[in-house]
Order: sequence, then structure tokens, then C-alpha cells
Amino acid sequence: MQIFNTDSYEKTVALGERLGKKLKGGDVVAFFGSLGMGKTAFTTGIAKGMGLDDAVSSPTFAIVNVYGKNSQLCHFDMYRVDSWEDLYSTGFFDYLDMGSVLAVEWSENIENALPENAIRITIEKGEGDNDRVIKIEGCEDAI
Repeated sequence: MQIFNTDSYEKTVALGERLGKKLKGGDVVAFFGSLGMGKTAFTTGIAKGMGLDDAVSSPTFAIVNVYGKNSQLCHFDMYRVDSWEDLYSTGFFDYLDMGSVLAVEWSENIENALPENAIRITIEKGEGDNDRVIKIEGCEDAI
């Protein structure tokens, strides 16, 4: 496990960018953490690291936002998913089969559907209002 501390939106994005440079099609990044911890900021960095120019936004109401040519990055919000039927309706498995990189917020809700090799990122509040403790598991290379 790698542990990082950030104290701003920009530093969280920069950390995501470092990970994004290492990702390849089919990778799943599973985010764990409460509301407002920086999951979308981290995904913004992933997109930058993958060389995507798309504006990243929270998929809260859309359930999934797709970025890049050929759906290179699919950004899911699983907050409202509470059954297998709900999960199938999101297109999660279709995008996984296409070889897209998946960034999945609220992975707590689909824990049993995550691939064994998913990169797990837990983001928690640090001491200060903007401080975040980011724990990354499943990424063999140092970020």
C-alpha cells in the first residue's frame, strides 16, 4: 500500500495524473471514501495523465460519464446502486469488456463485482479542512 497526503485540489489532481500515466485499458480504479473527499478531483488527474482533454465532472446524476475517443475512461458513480440489476443497468460490465479504464466512485456499493486486480483508492479527511490521506492498493509500481 502506498499512502499520500494532499492539502489542495491541485495536489489531489496531480497525484491522480501520476496514476493516470500508468493505467492501461481494462484497469479498474475503485474509489472508497465519503462525500466531498476528492474522488472526482483524483479522476480529473487520471484523465490528464491518460492524455485526455475532456472536462471531468461528477457522474452523480448521469451514473456514468465517458471521456476520450472510444470510451477510454468511464467514470461511474455507484452511490445509488444497490442491486445486481442496478449495476447491470449502468453498463459497468459492457465498458469493462470494451477495455476502457474504469474509475468507480462509491465502490463500497459494488464490492462483490470489482475485479480482483482493481486498484483500490481510499480517500479520508486529514487534520485540516483541505487535507486528505490517500491510500492506494493494487498498483505495483510506485506512483
